[in-house]
Amino acid sequence: MKILVINCGSSSIKFSLFQEADEKIALIADGMLEKIGETESRLLYRSRVDGKLSPASERGLKAEDHREAFVPIVDALRAEGPLAHCDPDAIGHRVVHGGETFIGPALVDDEVLAQIRSLCPLAPLHNPVNLLGIDICRKVFPHSPQIAVFDTAFHQTLPPRAYRYAVPEAWFERYGIRRYGFHGTSHQYLTMKAADYLGCNPHSLKLIILHLGNGASATAVKNGNSIDTSMGFTPAEGLVMGTRSGDLDPVAALYAAELFGIEQTRQDLLHRSGLKGLCRTNDMREILVLEAKGDEEARLAVELYCYRIQQYIGAYFAILGGIDALIFSGGIGENSPPIRSRIINELECLGLVIDDCANHRCGEILEIQAEGNRTKILVIRTDEALEIARQTSSALRSI
Repeated sequence: MKILVINCGSSSIKFSLFQEADEKIALIADGMLEKIGETESRLLYRSRVDGKLSPASERGLKAEDHREAFVPIVDALRAEGPLAHCDPDAIGHRVVHGGETFIGPALVDDEVLAQIRSLCPLAPLHNPVNLLGIDICRKVFPHSPQIAVFDTAFHQTLPPRAYRYAVPEAWFERYGIRRYGFHGTSHQYLTMKAADYLGCNPHSLKLIILHLGNGASATAVKNGNSIDTSMGFTPAEGLVMGTRSGDLDPVAALYAAELFGIEQTRQDLLHRSGLKGLCRTNDMREILVLEAKGDEEARLAVELYCYRIQQYIGAYFAILGGIDALIFSGGIGENSPPIRSRIINELECLGLVIDDCANHRCGEILEIQAEGNRTKILVIRTDEALEIARQTSSALRSI
C-alpha cells in the first residue's frame, strides 16, 4: 500500500510517499515545493533508487498558488516512478486545528470538511490551506481515500485544570476559548519512539518533550498521554519562538492594540516577535554567531529563550513528580548542542546533567546525559510525516 502524506503551509507544500508492507512503513519519495506565489518557486525532490534515497534534485519553476504548485509535485511522483502506474492507496493530510471535535484521524467526507472549515477562525493561518490541500487532492486523486490527521488530537487527554482558562464561562461554552495544544503529531511520534528505544511500554513512562524549532512547544506526557502542553488557544502561547512572543500578559497585547491597531499588533506578535523581535533574526545559528561576537541583543535572546524552556521543564517536572526522560527534538532541539547545553546546565538541581562529548555526536537517537545520571536526556529526530502515514494506515484499517 502506498500512502501519500501532504503538509500544506501558507507558502509551501511538503509531501512524502510511503510504502507499507508487512506492517512496516518505509519512505520511498519526498520533497517540498516552497516560495509559492513568489517570483520563482523551488521544487526539491528525492526518491528511493536501488534501496537508497537519492540526493535531492532541485529546480526552479513558477507556482502562482497552491493549485498550480500541485502540478509539478504530481508530475514528479508520476514521472520518477513511485506513482507512474497507480494512484496512492490513501492520502494523509496534516490539519493543524481539530478543536474539541477530533480526538484521532478522520476519513474525510463532506461533514468532516465542514467541521474543519468551522475551525478556521481558530487557526486562520493554517486550516484554510490544509483544506485547500484536501480539496486539490480529492480532484487529482478522486479514488484515493483522504485522511485528516490533527495536530491537536494528541492533546485531547489534557484534564480541565490544564486546558481551561480562568475566564468567564461563556468564553469557553459559546466560543471554545480554551487551551488546545499543537505539535501533537510530533509529540505522539516522540512518545512512541522514546518508549521503543527505552524498551518500555509508553503507558509506564513520564516524559518531558521539547519540540524546538521556529515554532516551539513543551509537553508533559504521563502514561502515554499528554497532560499539559505549552501552546494554548493558538500556537502563539508558551515558549519563545522564532517570530512568536510566547507567554505574554494579555493586557500588554490589549495596550499594544490600542497603540498600533489590532492588525499590526497581530502581525507583530505572530511575525515580528520572539527571537526576531529581540535581535532582528529568527535563525538560532545566526544568533549564536552574533552572541559569540559580543552582540548584547543576541545574548539576551539566547538567555530568554533558554530561561523560558527551563521554567517549563521545572513546572512539568513538578506536576509529573519526576521524569524518566527529557527529550529534545525539532530543528533547534536536534541540531544545536550549545542550546541543549545552556538549558541543561542550569538544571542539575533536578538531577539533569549533560555529557558534553555525547552532546556533540550525531544520530537519529542520542543519549546525552552524564554517566550515572538516572534520568535519560535524549535527542530524537522527529518524523511527523511518518506519524501521519501511520495514523492514516490505522484509520483505513478501522473503516
